[in-house]
Amino acid sequence: MRKFLMFLFYFLLIALVGVGVWFFMVYFEGEKPEILSDRDITMIGQKTTFDVTCTDRKSGLRSASVTISQDGKQYTIGSLNFPGRGVSKKTMSISVFPEDLKLHDGTATIDISVTDYSFRKNKHIVTFEVVIDTVPPQISPASFQHYINPGGSCVVTYRLSEDVSRSGVQVEDDYFPSYPRATGDGTLHISYFAVPAIDIASTMKIHILAEDNAGNTTLNPISFHARNKKFRNDRMNISQRFLERKVLEFQHRYKDLQGVTLLEAFSRINTEMRMDNRKTIETICEDTQPKQLWEGAFLRMKNAATMATFGDRRTYYHNGNKISTSVHMGVDLASTQNAPVEASNEGIVLFTGHIGIYGNTVIIDHGMGVFSLYGHLSSISVRKNQTVKKGESIGRTGLTGMAGGDHLHFSMIVGGKFVNPVEWWDPHWIQDNITRKLFGEG
Repeated sequence: MRKFLMFLFYFLLIALVGVGVWFFMVYFEGEKPEILSDRDITMIGQKTTFDVTCTDRKSGLRSASVTISQDGKQYTIGSLNFPGRGVSKKTMSISVFPEDLKLHDGTATIDISVTDYSFRKNKHIVTFEVVIDTVPPQISPASFQHYINPGGSCVVTYRLSEDVSRSGVQVEDDYFPSYPRATGDGTLHISYFAVPAIDIASTMKIHILAEDNAGNTTLNPISFHARNKKFRNDRMNISQRFLERKVLEFQHRYKDLQGVTLLEAFSRINTEMRMDNRKTIETICEDTQPKQLWEGAFLRMKNAATMATFGDRRTYYHNGNKISTSVHMGVDLASTQNAPVEASNEGIVLFTGHIGIYGNTVIIDHGMGVFSLYGHLSSISVRKNQTVKKGESIGRTGLTGMAGGDHLHFSMIVGGKFVNPVEWWDPHWIQDNITRKLFGEG
């Protein structure tokens, strides 16, 4: 009995000491809470938002506040109070509107303070200086004559009143960045953009966008004259022989097309794969040189007949039944079998490889978001990152991808969007719509 009582005594003593240690470590701990912002805040614009995450994994959070001070006046822009223990982590979304707070442009101070539930009330304060800038950048257009065709390309030039974090052209939901070029009169911003391949383009919203380092944004509408266009409608009859030859080839290459009928596989290739391929190409074309690499009109394949044009609306039928639709985003050019394919202009090879419906493909970067694409090739004679000259051989035509016959699928791409190559083949269009704007600023 005596041994049991001694054991019980020591057990309770150890437990009491353990509880005491735990109580002291939790309630009398001296570790300060952590403060983390989602980004470095150095400038405050007309509206600036940021997140502050407060963490205390021991005694928990008691309170947090964010204030901004200027000229001896302090304003609370965010606060939290926790009535009891238990909250170890919390994120505050902070919005600063200088005009509402009567803050003026210039320097200010932001303080972030967090207190925990320890009996010591450990407090962590982070203080940093910011610059308030509520004046948005000014945009001064340098080009004024903008004639656009549905599915076509356009270039806009302009100057800005200050350095910016980003600028470019906004066409509906699509954004096309600008590329600066130093001139004797300062920096000229150049932005190539693509016009959607729609029948009527005159109702589109096109703006120059500029955002400064404080997040202030300016949108200037672009005046333009849009020509209307009717794209060709094509009826495409898909034979059983084509399905057995070409679709079987795709099923052998892509596992997700296996186990379904040839017609269902064709439909997936023509819709899902086509969309995925465009996204792949758009991602590839995010990488571009910030300067113009090309010069003069782009070359059209020699001695080649046009088999399909840009923007063709295709409806596919099998045994008289409609099975699928698509829009052709290039020009199909056919010559002799395995005909040589030349680089349409100077540039750097950005991609070589197989891309779904395009088969063996070469993409050349011509700088400032302008690219040319060569599809269905039987062979490729260039490598990635190789510099090519206009007219230099890059491969030969073929049947790879979703090609019914030996030909070249040629596309022009601006900012990741397909545009009509015919414009880029035309030296007069190049002179009137690009060269004069870049060098004559008209």
